[in-house]
Amino acid sequence: MPFDLQSRLAARHADHLYRQRPLLEAPQGPAVVVDGKPLLQFCSNDYLGLANHPEVIAAMQQGAANWGVGGGASHLVIGHSTPHHQLEEALAEFTGRPRALLFSTGYMANLAAVTALAGQGDTVLEDRLNHASLLDAGLLSGARFSRYLHNDATSLAKRLEKASGNTLVVTDGVFSMDGDLADLPALCAEAKRHGAWVMVDDAHGFGPLGANGGGIVEHFGLGIDEVPVLVGTLGKAFGTAGAFVAGSEELIETLIQFARPYIYTTSQPPAVACATLKSLQLLRRENWRREHLAALIARFRQGAVDIGLTLVDSPTPIQPILVGSSARAMKLSAALRERGCLVGAIRPPTVPAGTARLRVTFSASHTEAQVEQLLDILAECWNRMAEEPEADA
Repeated sequence: MPFDLQSRLAARHADHLYRQRPLLEAPQGPAVVVDGKPLLQFCSNDYLGLANHPEVIAAMQQGAANWGVGGGASHLVIGHSTPHHQLEEALAEFTGRPRALLFSTGYMANLAAVTALAGQGDTVLEDRLNHASLLDAGLLSGARFSRYLHNDATSLAKRLEKASGNTLVVTDGVFSMDGDLADLPALCAEAKRHGAWVMVDDAHGFGPLGANGGGIVEHFGLGIDEVPVLVGTLGKAFGTAGAFVAGSEELIETLIQFARPYIYTTSQPPAVACATLKSLQLLRRENWRREHLAALIARFRQGAVDIGLTLVDSPTPIQPILVGSSARAMKLSAALRERGCLVGAIRPPTVPAGTARLRVTFSASHTEAQVEQLLDILAECWNRMAEEPEADA
């Protein structure tokens, strides 16, 4: 019997869960053109506004002129170019760790780290709200896999007591759908008490968090002893593409020898590494980007409270507005878009049923006036929805 794909797709439509790709017809930035319509967007992860920075663009152009446009092969064959090596050294210095290892995507970095470190006879413990790539990695590792209650060190401790073999505790640094921070001091203390390692995927923390943009480990003053495995992505605050794992000499050598997603894939274009070297310089040098971003977040949160919106306790550029049902989230997103603001609706299975939301994200490229415009349009659309009966309740 053939696969009944039509019924699966129809069910997605009926449940207000169908996903569609908006077509971006302009570079990253606050003002974009999507599907032919000019919009003010609040849904990009370009937190520091570096994706379209002229110095980063120039670095990539020069990198392409010097190194071509393709990696050519895997890092272990002939794809490990000088720009890759220079970027790894710069990321190691930035994170305060002996070494760093580049990956083509964040998904690959997470799969590589977990599956290279844990296998049959070991234990992987993860936060229930971890990113899908981390959860997939735990399942694929072949280790005993369990999820502890969100950000709950007591729940983690109970699972650690039952762990066997080498134990890896895995958590997001900033949770991508809620924007809240992992309670790393408490989680790391429990892991240390039970002889476990901690791995943190700080995809959304690098750049916005920490005095120097060093992410959640810098925010909490933690080091390699507390967090032996640190993962970061380059397609968010860095504004380019790819990812890295930072840690000890032994950790990086272990990944090079055993991490299948690293061994069996072509390296990223060297020009991307050239661009990232420049964005890393800007990230570290221009502290005003973090300061401006923090001010925008504070203003939005106060304005949202005044409107009567339900927010998550998030100090990061990720500011979800909890709506409830998928239908209402889609309706509010569509109303905002009609008024010129693009904000994505996040629905199950990405978030738990009944917690559909609008995921507002901010960039250092946004202005105060643009945030005020978003708040004005939100207030109008939210009040209009409040007056209408909820047909999908």
